[in-house]
Amino acid sequence: MTSTITRRRVLQTGVAAAALTAMPQMSWAAGSVVKLRIMETTDLHVNILPYDYYRDAADDTVGLTRTATIVKAARSEAKNSLLFDNGDLIQGSPLGDFVAYRRGMKKGDVHPMVAAMNTLNYDCGTLGNHEFNYGLEYLQNALGAAKFPLVCANVMKADGETMLKPWLVLDREVTDEAGAKQKLKVGVIGFVPPQIVQWDKGHLDGKATTIDIVDAAQKHVPELKKAGADIVVALCHSGIAGGERKGGEENAALHLAKVEGIDVILTGHQHFTFPGGKEFNNIPGVDVKAGTLHGKPAVMAGFWGSHLGLVDLELTKEGDAWKVANFRTEARPIYDRVERKVVAKVESDAGVIAAVQADHDATLKYVREPVGTTSVPIHSYYSLVADDASVKLVTEAQAWYVADLLKNSPHKDLPLLSAAAPFKAGGAAARTILPTSSPVRSPSRTWRTSTSIPTPSGP
Repeated sequence: MTSTITRRRVLQTGVAAAALTAMPQMSWAAGSVVKLRIMETTDLHVNILPYDYYRDAADDTVGLTRTATIVKAARSEAKNSLLFDNGDLIQGSPLGDFVAYRRGMKKGDVHPMVAAMNTLNYDCGTLGNHEFNYGLEYLQNALGAAKFPLVCANVMKADGETMLKPWLVLDREVTDEAGAKQKLKVGVIGFVPPQIVQWDKGHLDGKATTIDIVDAAQKHVPELKKAGADIVVALCHSGIAGGERKGGEENAALHLAKVEGIDVILTGHQHFTFPGGKEFNNIPGVDVKAGTLHGKPAVMAGFWGSHLGLVDLELTKEGDAWKVANFRTEARPIYDRVERKVVAKVESDAGVIAAVQADHDATLKYVREPVGTTSVPIHSYYSLVADDASVKLVTEAQAWYVADLLKNSPHKDLPLLSAAAPFKAGGAAARTILPTSSPVRSPSRTWRTSTSIPTPSGP
């Protein structure tokens, strides 16, 4: 007897709206004061709907449709607000793989991630390291329809010019606490881990180079200030790590905070939350409770839409310029855990759902396609003590994939070795790979990573 192998099953191996907390009250300075709310999404990784394509089931812990509801509530709480994205947009879920490998992205097409974000009126964004996983042409096509600008100061083309604008100044009219209209210039600069040239060498070799994040900031932030920026927001797709700066750090946000002229740092890449997060305890210069890096406000908004990062600023006028006088930071979640169960805090935003429904439906069809059959259960129970079908399946898949990549290269006739190890083995908790009790499908080309650990490095 056989059972169908489905893409969904192999991938499986790899709420009423809640009342939102109002904007926190701060001790505001007397005189002319502007309250400005800065909001961040980061590491969305094409998680738009609250859905887990690997399990083919709803998932209340993820999804920009849920974060969007938090965004709209947060906007309603503040007179003045700006929304930024911190990168890792177009890769990371079967929806992203469906677009990249099955549907394709031609010039003029609208990527579903961009379609969703366009409904939310982002003010600016930057690139994450995973933006480069599919190559530069795909990246350009995928982000070409964005209705918001993108900046990045430390990725250069072969001719030495930055691949994107390194920075920009947003001219905004804001309302002060007396109800008067004021002019505010917000400088925005972006950064990505310089390691992209190693992680995506095949796509970037000879086409792009990178420089250290802090070096890029020291070069360009003075230009921002010279251009009249009252405050500077760094979109830093880089995490928080301690230790002495040596240059070229992957996680450089703490070092970046020392650069004069930067007022707010939006971090990401590590898939943690900040303020909070025990991962950052006992790092000199980091205040986990206050949400500061060397005294400057910073946030990290989780991953896959799990949180919205918020920095609430008090700006006061000094001469002709505005300065940060006070602030609060927050990572606001889309769900709670109650007695070890996930409880959604908000419903999905209907506008974002509508923008991507067709692509979501097409992705479900894609991951449910049958591609083979198995006549026996495939598990990893005994993989540490005997030959194991689950590990064999992985090694054969790896060998097939690499052979396909090499078939038109000078190395096509070289012998290939493929190595793999079981993810779990032995006992009731052993990872079952392909049970025969239900259909199993093959994976899309990107395997899912565990949600319990960050995946900050390359492809």
